[in-house]
Amino acid sequence: MLSIAGLVIGAIWGGLRARARGGSGFDIAQYAAVHGLGLAILGLFVSIVILRAG
Repeated sequence: MLSIAGLVIGAIWGGLRARARGGSGFDIAQYAAVHGLGLAILGLFVSIVILRAG
């Protein structure tokens, strides 16, 4: 569940960041994809740590 939340939050954050820098549509899509995947992977690791600890 944390990985899905990370994907959504990362995509929104990346898109807003690219738009603030004046990027084109492709730039916004690339930033959204990279940030979304990065936070999804981070959320996956956090989920694994939580499940292993409990």
